[in-house]
Amino acid sequence: MADAPAGFAKRWRGWLRAVHRDFGYLAVGFTIIYAVSGIAINHTGDWDPKFVSSESVSKIPPIPADVPDAEAFARAEAALGFGKPKDTYRAGDEIRFKYDHREVTIIGDSGDVTIQGNKPRFFFNLVVWLHTARAKAAWKYVADVYAVMLLYLAISGLFMIKGRLGLKWRGSALVAVGVAVPVLYVALSGGPGQAPPKRDRKEAREAKPEAPNADDDGPPMRPMVRRPPPEAAVDAGTGIAP
Repeated sequence: MADAPAGFAKRWRGWLRAVHRDFGYLAVGFTIIYAVSGIAINHTGDWDPKFVSSESVSKIPPIPADVPDAEAFARAEAALGFGKPKDTYRAGDEIRFKYDHREVTIIGDSGDVTIQGNKPRFFFNLVVWLHTARAKAAWKYVADVYAVMLLYLAISGLFMIKGRLGLKWRGSALVAVGVAVPVLYVALSGGPGQAPPKRDRKEAREAKPEAPNADDDGPPMRPMVRRPPPEAAVDAGTGIAP
C-alpha cells in the first residue's frame, strides 16, 4: 500500500493527457462555432455576417393619393405579387409594405417601387446567433462549460510534456510570447481609455440603432418617410395656427 501514492504520482501525467485529449475532442465543434463567428463579428464594419442586404427598383401603375387606403393597399399588393404583407403604412402618396426580410416602398403618384431585402446567411447567421448569448439562457451555461473546458486545455497543456520541449524551457518561452502579445497591445494602444481611431469614430456616428428584434428580422431598414400635412391656415386674430 505504501507504493500506491508513488504509483499515482507517476501516472498523473497520463491522466492529464487522457482528459486533455477527450476535452479536445468535445471542444472541436464549439471551437469552430466560436472561432468562425468571432472572426465574423470582428469585421462587422466591413460586412454584415448575418444578412445579405439588397436593394432594387421597379415600377407599378400609379396609385393617386386620393384613392382610399384599403383600395390602395389592394392595388399595390396585386401589382407587386409578393402576397399579404406583415405590416402596412401609408402617408399621402407613399405606401410601405413589410414582409419577412423584405420592405417595399411605393411612391403612388409615380408608381416608383423600392425593394429592400435582407436575406439571412445560413451558416454565419446561426453561429453569430450562438456566439452572442443574449436571450438564450440555456446556451449561456453551455458556453460557460465550454469556457471551463478551454481553461483546462490551456492549463493542462502546460504540464503534458517533460524536458526541454516542456514548460521548463521551450514551453516557458512560448507562454511568455503568448502573454506578451495582449500585454504589449494594451500598453502601446493606451488601453480602454484611449480614444478610438478616426475610422471607428466615423462608423459609430454613422451606425443606426439596432432594431429590438434584429435577430429575427434582420438589420434595421430605411426609416418610414412621413410626409407633413398641409400647412394649416393661421388665425388672423391670434396669429396662431388652429
